[in-house]
Amino acid sequence: MFVDEVVIKLIAGKGGDGCTSFRREKFIPFGGPNGGNGGKGSDIIFVVEKGLKTLVDLKYKKIIKGEKGVNGKGSNKHGANATDVIVKVPEGTTLIDDETGLVICDLVKEGDSFVVCHGGRGGRGNKAFATQEDPAPKMSEYGEPGEERIVKCELKVLADVGLIGMPSVGKSTILSLISGANPKIAAYHFTTLSPNLGVVKLKDNRTFVMADLPGLIEGASKGAGLGEKFLKHAMRTRIIAHVLDMGAFEGRNPIEDYKAIRTELENYSNILAKKKEIIIANKMDLPNAKDNLEKFKKEYPDKEIIELSAINRQGLDKMIILLADLLLTIPDEPVFEEDKLESHVIYKFKNEKPYTITRDDTGVWIIKGAEIEKLLKMTKFQEDESVQRFARKLKGMGVEDELERLGANRGDDVQILDFMFTFKE
Repeated sequence: MFVDEVVIKLIAGKGGDGCTSFRREKFIPFGGPNGGNGGKGSDIIFVVEKGLKTLVDLKYKKIIKGEKGVNGKGSNKHGANATDVIVKVPEGTTLIDDETGLVICDLVKEGDSFVVCHGGRGGRGNKAFATQEDPAPKMSEYGEPGEERIVKCELKVLADVGLIGMPSVGKSTILSLISGANPKIAAYHFTTLSPNLGVVKLKDNRTFVMADLPGLIEGASKGAGLGEKFLKHAMRTRIIAHVLDMGAFEGRNPIEDYKAIRTELENYSNILAKKKEIIIANKMDLPNAKDNLEKFKKEYPDKEIIELSAINRQGLDKMIILLADLLLTIPDEPVFEEDKLESHVIYKFKNEKPYTITRDDTGVWIIKGAEIEKLLKMTKFQEDESVQRFARKLKGMGVEDELERLGANRGDDVQILDFMFTFKE
């Protein structure tokens, strides 16, 4: 089964909990703190595996979850780090944050890897909180939660040349004749439902990879027909080989076909629309082909055109040599615009608080913010000193002042996640 798109939820491992412990040794009645730190939770790492050709292994995995780090223990014993989770994907896999739509990483070559979700750090034991002012703290932390995100995995086939065109214009036939590929060919639309790859080898031993991409129709950039199932696979190609039925078989109009597909390319991506393009005028053995080609040349005089009759094997060698020569002059180009890359987006919090405070219909003040929520999850509320530290942290972040500014009164209820507090002095 060819699967080229999967959406999965990733939950990296939580850090191990820190330990609150004191030395209890004979003849040492007041031993100091010796609680160890927890271990780091497991990262979720995506790695390219060369033998894979599809994302089918991920199709039925709704959630991938990392392991928790080992808890710290007394006697200054730190917990072990959890083993990282390795997710193997094919060459050409792109990971996109499902919430923001930004590209997290693009894994192209064998051995490429990327940490998509980081495991939480281990909670600190009470030994780590010891200071000169407080040499025997009675508190420690829970482990930090691991990162969570929903990720869309997209497979874009790795090919030097992409054959595009309306359904049944002869793309699969061309690929089968010039390579070892064996695509399904039949006289009906959308025969090709997934990309077919073929390695083309010239007499001078040069080689390149050609992809027969699923047929395109008008409106594909908006999801019509096979929609993006076609368009995304064209993104990695260096040359677009546009196959047209110059014989106008089934009443096709080559000029109208070309205009329709160019519109879809431009609507989908500026990068795709600007790729090097050649026109393959196929079915030149048919009666009306010469007249249609002349009309096309008048409409598009600057286009580079290769005349072909795939069924008669005419023009194939010329096409192969032209494509191989062009590939020597075309470098690899970026697949995505910079503003689509997560690594290029800079979040500026200038004059902005890292939290929000609102009031619901029942009068409860709701505090939301990643930093505050993480602090809450790592606080051991059964330890008085941990509770005091939590309150100091909130005050230091300006939460108390902000509540007063918004009109909160002492005794009001305050909620963070599922925890309820009372606003006190």
